[in-house]
Amino acid sequence: MGAGEIALSEVVAGLSYALDLTEGEPPGHAKRSCLIGMRVAEELALDASARSDLFYALLVKDAGCSANAARMAALFGADDQHAKHTSKRVDWAHAFPALVWSLRTVEPGGTLLARAERLRAIHDEGEVTRKLMQARCDRGAEIARLLGLSDASAEAVRALDEHWDGRGQPRGLRGDEIPLGGRILCLAQTAEIFHAAGGVRGAMRVAQARRATWFDPQLVDALLATAADRAFWSTVARADVRAWEPSGHLLVADEARLDQIAEAFAGVIDAKSPWTYRHSDRACVIAMSLAASLGAGERTLTDVRRAALLHDVGKLAISNRILDKPGRLTPGEFEKVRRHPRITGEVLERIPGFDHLVPLASAHHERLDGRGYPLGLGPDELTLPMRVLAIADVYEALTSERPYRAALSSDHALRTIRAEVPHRLDGDVFAALERLIADGPGLGIQPSELLHNRR
Repeated sequence: MGAGEIALSEVVAGLSYALDLTEGEPPGHAKRSCLIGMRVAEELALDASARSDLFYALLVKDAGCSANAARMAALFGADDQHAKHTSKRVDWAHAFPALVWSLRTVEPGGTLLARAERLRAIHDEGEVTRKLMQARCDRGAEIARLLGLSDASAEAVRALDEHWDGRGQPRGLRGDEIPLGGRILCLAQTAEIFHAAGGVRGAMRVAQARRATWFDPQLVDALLATAADRAFWSTVARADVRAWEPSGHLLVADEARLDQIAEAFAGVIDAKSPWTYRHSDRACVIAMSLAASLGAGERTLTDVRRAALLHDVGKLAISNRILDKPGRLTPGEFEKVRRHPRITGEVLERIPGFDHLVPLASAHHERLDGRGYPLGLGPDELTLPMRVLAIADVYEALTSERPYRAALSSDHALRTIRAEVPHRLDGDVFAALERLIADGPGLGIQPSELLHNRR
């Protein structure tokens, strides 16, 4: 790899932190799963091409995790992240533990009758689990392809939750019908979860217990063969994946690919809630149009574009019980929402090629009077790109539907924003927005198209 080039593995590994948050897993879960899966591949003596496909699939295995978050929260009446986290520790092949998990998870704080009614409603809907997993797996495979990964990587992600005995989801594939990559992903992520809780012994115990039901027996044997490799298992906690990327198949994240990655993860972000449909790319179109009209250069336009696409990545850490709530948020809930720009920064600072965007992407709720969040920045600290992104985000949100109100008309939204100019929002940027709205096609989208978002 040449000087100044960025390894795709480092970019994707950084973004996997956001996927861990969405799944309710401790940071580094995907990377630790990657180490375990690659160690199994080494034991199987897979060739370099197959290991490369597997490597990237392991890192993006949860790329579809946001696609079923809203539905899961609504169905179970529970925090989707808690439900996802705890469900991975249950053997769904056995009815009793599945029932116990369901009773503990649905309608937390509700009466036993309320929980029973919730479970009855889920049962009456039919094939709920399959539909939830179908959404997740299909979307994950789509994101893998949008990232420019191979078909083999994408199909491994699609088959993540299939089980060797045919009782997995969503297609009920059995045995060798499941792509090898998918079989390794299923084993690796489960082994990581139980390793985190019970060390090597915990990982081996769950692999043996689910041998020939969840897991391919040959893969279980390969994992068991690593039990004595203390040097390897001592590295898992550090979750450094760089040494496991097949050297002859290194992928580089050039400028075009960084754009591709930003676009793909904007889709992950917006899929988190039905109220955020295309919010990120619509806000991006507005921000780019504003910045260009104000004379921004190519480098600035590139930064604005990527920051706008990724500015809400921190929302992946927020429960859909909050994001999709139809009524007023409690102070505690609003405080969690206010954390999302800071989390956006925490995600982006881990990613080469995007780390310099942290100040811009995490400043979209800052205001000129110093009363914005998360840092309370003042006018001397808010650059023109920050001011542009703030207004683009507000306008897109106001002209979009929310769970507690209909979308505002463009005129109504402009009047609302005008009331905050110039003490909170920038006057020059707002004037540029008015001109672009008046021109119509200047935004590239019509205000009436800006639907389905909750900022």
